[in-house]
Amino acid sequence: MRTLPPKMVQALAPFAPLFSERVFRRARVLLIGAILAPGARTVSSALHAMGLDGEKRFHRHHRVLSRARWSSREAGRILLGLLIEAFVGDGPLILGIDETLERRYGKKIAARGVYRDPVRSTHETFVKSSGLRWVCVMLLVEVPWASRVWALPFLSALAPSERYAAKRGRRHKKITEWAWRLLLQVRRWCPQREIVAVADRAYASLKLLDHCRKLSNPITFITRLRLDAALYEPAAPRRPHQIGRPRLKGERLPNLSVVAEDPATVWKTTKIANWYGSGERMVEVSSKTAVWYSTGLFAVPVRWVLVRDPEGKFKTQALLCTDLDADPEEILRWFVMRWQLEVTFQEMRRHLGFESQRQWSELAIRRATPALLGLFSLVTLFAHQRMRQAAGALRRQTAWYHKRHPTFADALALVRKELWAQEQTLYGSPSATDTIKVPRVFMERLTEAICYAA
Repeated sequence: MRTLPPKMVQALAPFAPLFSERVFRRARVLLIGAILAPGARTVSSALHAMGLDGEKRFHRHHRVLSRARWSSREAGRILLGLLIEAFVGDGPLILGIDETLERRYGKKIAARGVYRDPVRSTHETFVKSSGLRWVCVMLLVEVPWASRVWALPFLSALAPSERYAAKRGRRHKKITEWAWRLLLQVRRWCPQREIVAVADRAYASLKLLDHCRKLSNPITFITRLRLDAALYEPAAPRRPHQIGRPRLKGERLPNLSVVAEDPATVWKTTKIANWYGSGERMVEVSSKTAVWYSTGLFAVPVRWVLVRDPEGKFKTQALLCTDLDADPEEILRWFVMRWQLEVTFQEMRRHLGFESQRQWSELAIRRATPALLGLFSLVTLFAHQRMRQAAGALRRQTAWYHKRHPTFADALALVRKELWAQEQTLYGSPSATDTIKVPRVFMERLTEAICYAA
């Protein structure tokens, strides 16, 4: 069995109890191969990268995904613990929730559906695509050597289409229901930790917010709010001996669009660092509490936050938070962090072969994509120690582009170099071959080209 650098062996040791000894050996081969292989991340490409293209029992590596007994959910729990230990410590867990589309075609992929393609669609053009929809939970952390927030995936769930559920006689679950199940799982894993979840407007569901608020240890949920949302005063306290059902809300409040234009609204100027990746931005913030209610649904107390640009470069935005005592500026800072989720999805497609799987069995499909998403976090963990010691020297530089901080491409290249440096990672050369002297400059250029290959 090919060996790994000691730091990688230490990081992977907690995952060993999930597998039998034989399956774990093959899983490690697939892991190393997925890191080293450029382009598509199929089982075949991983075996090619490991020099096992002549392996006659190659089907046993396919069975790691399609037949072997192991739990991807337990793997997510272990990965979350490693990420918390490395990047978070005792602080609150900032979780980002979003869905992404894995474009897949084929009659054998039962769970696929036709959805809006967020990558190809614009405000003017609506593009639909066939594929699998995944709801992902990512840990938003400040990576010290990158000097910015990264979104590290650790838990994902396949959200099948409505047609898939109807054919099997099952109830269709919306993405908000899948988000609630994932958040509840994280709460069970971390019962005492403070958890803050940030998401876009698709998750502004009264049912989801009410569930998060009513937990014994509530989850603070932050999302966008419509400017015309129906907000009310809190319900008046009940009088002594009053009969009938208690009121859910008080008097109707003006729409936030009206509040934003009201000259009497009090605004506070604040500076937000790393505003959607464009550096510091001065914005004006106004905030109050209210009750968000819709007929037949839940009444949820929220703190709304209005954000506007004094320079008029973006339209007024509204956010909501289920924690009524939260600081409006902190709410805005947490919400701005969620733009990193799209960055992670883009890096996955560019560097880790996302959407290149070729499995047809349902179990393999449900395991392969979460494994690739988790690989993004594993690569970050593998590179963390070396990058923290010498991040400035481990980033790719050119004369025409000055890169201040390492990116994920640099982290992946560093991990690849460490793997290639292990003699046991590759097959040894036959003893009868002639020795060929290769110039060091040429070897360095060749190594860099291989390690930075997508």
